[in-house]
This record gives sequence, structure tokens and C-alpha cells, in this order.
Amino acid sequence: MTRPSDHTREAIIKAAVHLFAEKGFDGTSVRDIVTKARVNQAAINYHFKSKDGLYLEVLKTAFERLTTDAGFDPEKLKSLSREQAVRSFLRQQLRPLLFRDDLSRYIRLFAWESAHPSKIFLKFMATNTTSYMTAAVDIVRKFLSPGADQRTALCAAIWLMGQCNVFVRNRELLAREPFSIMADEPFVEELTELVTRLALGGLLKANPI
Repeated sequence: MTRPSDHTREAIIKAAVHLFAEKGFDGTSVRDIVTKARVNQAAINYHFKSKDGLYLEVLKTAFERLTTDAGFDPEKLKSLSREQAVRSFLRQQLRPLLFRDDLSRYIRLFAWESAHPSKIFLKFMATNTTSYMTAAVDIVRKFLSPGADQRTALCAAIWLMGQCNVFVRNRELLAREPFSIMADEPFVEELTELVTRLALGGLLKANPI
């Protein structure tokens, strides 16, 4: 049987995930969260100490779900050809354009962080290095020479993720004039193929001549 306090905690996390995915950490206020969750601020302080503590809990949840449920399996990606691995990874990154489920929100949350990393996110990543960033690094290393250093691989991985993040962060903006891009399934598939071709073109020339 779920206790009232557990129900309150879950309501706060659910509301926070929605808001952080839509507005980012800085754009989301405690008032926004308590209003959406229909709780008072004391409930956030009781369960998470602060907005920072709540955000850290959301990041932990997102990290766990993305690494276990979203297909970011390093071993599976290693079994694919480098072209297939890029396509599979990018399709997953573009998922938020099409769906509104929690996995999509988690990806969008990390997309916000790629543009404006918060101090909580930086602290979190410092102690959680095995993530879908690892998967991206493994993919780009398929295109780099064996002697490429970690910094080069990391920069290439960040670049690869950025090709999708700009679409994910600006989904609502792109749906308006003058863009009028409606993110239906055919469009997302077409965009996946386009970004894959562009990414492959860049990665194939990543090694210095």
C-alpha cells in the first residue's frame, strides 16, 4: 500500500520531470513545481531539501532509465557497424520530437543541459561517467584513429549529440511560422536519415590528414 508521503514524493518528481524537460533547470521555479504537483513548498523541502536536491533526484532517475530502458546499450552498439550505430543513436536522440513519454522527457532534459549545463548537472556527471555519453564516445571512436586522445573523442561525441539537441530543444519554436515543421513520424524518420548522412560525412573526415 502506497503511503501518502510516497504519493506526494512521486507527484513532485513527475511534475518536476515535465517542467524541467520543457523549461530547463533555470527556467523552472519551485512555484511552478508545487503548482503542477498540487503540493506546498514544505513538501519539496521535506523530501528533497531544495530545488537542487529535487533536480539531482530527477537526474538520477533519468540516468537510470536512459541506460536501462532507452536502448543505450554499449555492448549492442559495439555489435553494429559504425554507420548503423550512428543511425540507431541519432534515432533515439530524436525520439522526443515524436513522443511525450518519460524517456523522451529525460532526453530533452539532457538536451537542455548540453546547451546550458547547471552546477547540479556538472556535479552529477562527475560521479556518473557511464552514461549515454559513453555510448556516443564509443560510436565516434569507430571513426577515429586508434591513437586519438580522449578529449578528441569526447568533443566529437558532444558534437554528434548536438546535431539532434538543437531540434529537440526548439521543438515548439520550429512548429511555428516561419518554419511550420510538424514533427510527425515520417518527418522524424526523414530527419534521422538526414542527420545521419551529415554526421557520417563529418565523422569520416574527423581524423587529421
